[in-house]
Amino acid sequence: MTVWDTLVGQRHVIAALEKAVSGQGMTHAWLFTGPPGSGRSNAAIAFAAALQCRQGGVGPDCPDGCHDCHTVLAGSHADVSVVRTEKLSIGVDEVRDLVRRASLSPMGDRWQILIVEDADRLTEQACNALLKAIEEPNGRTIWMLCAPTVEDVLPTIRSRCRLVTLSTPTAEEVAGFLVARGVAETLASYAARASQGHIGRARALAFDEAVRTRRQEVVSMPARLTGLGRCMDAATRLASSAKEEADAITAELDAREKTDLDAAYGVVERGRRPREYGPALAALEKGQRTRAKRRHLDVVDRGLTDLMSVYRDAIAVASGAPGALVNEEIRDQVEAIVASSSPELNLRRIGWIFAAREQMLEFNVPVALALESMMVALQAPQR
Repeated sequence: MTVWDTLVGQRHVIAALEKAVSGQGMTHAWLFTGPPGSGRSNAAIAFAAALQCRQGGVGPDCPDGCHDCHTVLAGSHADVSVVRTEKLSIGVDEVRDLVRRASLSPMGDRWQILIVEDADRLTEQACNALLKAIEEPNGRTIWMLCAPTVEDVLPTIRSRCRLVTLSTPTAEEVAGFLVARGVAETLASYAARASQGHIGRARALAFDEAVRTRRQEVVSMPARLTGLGRCMDAATRLASSAKEEADAITAELDAREKTDLDAAYGVVERGRRPREYGPALAALEKGQRTRAKRRHLDVVDRGLTDLMSVYRDAIAVASGAPGALVNEEIRDQVEAIVASSSPELNLRRIGWIFAAREQMLEFNVPVALALESMMVALQAPQR
């Protein structure tokens, strides 16, 4: 077992990073790009583990028996910091904390490594603070930034980074990854196709029946959009189910954070509260609301991706494209869509889904309103 085992379908990336670990092409700043689910942050963390490991992450005892590998992969290594955000952006204060850490020597005898998972969410001020740190690097500090594309990062920052581009793994590669982890071949094949190369999504589909049920509900919607009432009902169900799923994900974390805050300030149920507790609680609740909003949008966005896959399948069937459909299990519904439409119409439908996504993510249009408008546009003719 090696530190690279979590990377699926990225042989060229692994080869390049292994060379860097051995000293060929090593630099102080890296930019990992690739489509959602391709494993950008996994690649950065695996690279960090290999750099901290005295055997390069490929020794006979790595990572299970290697302390450095294990602690990096577990997120507890003293010299590896990972910035993840549940907010819509990463502010300058968070980056300044990282910059201060970057100026320090590592506690061990190897590297100080700082990983920013959502570099595309950096605010302008945060980018400026990061740029200064990358321009004047500490000799034993390595920056690793992760973003969907190079265009999502300022040119002044990306020009100072070595680019590592990940690709979407094939369905066969994803299925093999799941089978190796004990998933039955039939279920692994379904999860690999339905995830469209998104590793995290494939694992959720393979191991959680509720996730599979929710996806089945979404992909069956296009065939039922045969009237205004059904369109509005579909929009309501998609919005509400996404909200319920997002709330379930965040509720436990919110409660745990509140408990930790109370403990930090010595607050008991009926006792006095320190003056500083009120502002701290307000800041916590504000952050939790922002996180809940982002999580809701993420779940809705995933549903839109599933919707698009149905119309993509319809275009594939109409054009006679070879290979299995993403939604092979509902081929009859896909063929019914083909019979009542044209490839050009289905391509426009995909465009309308993208437009709804942009309305919600870029222009802050209420989720329910954007989904209602989209579902009406997707309406299928009555038989």
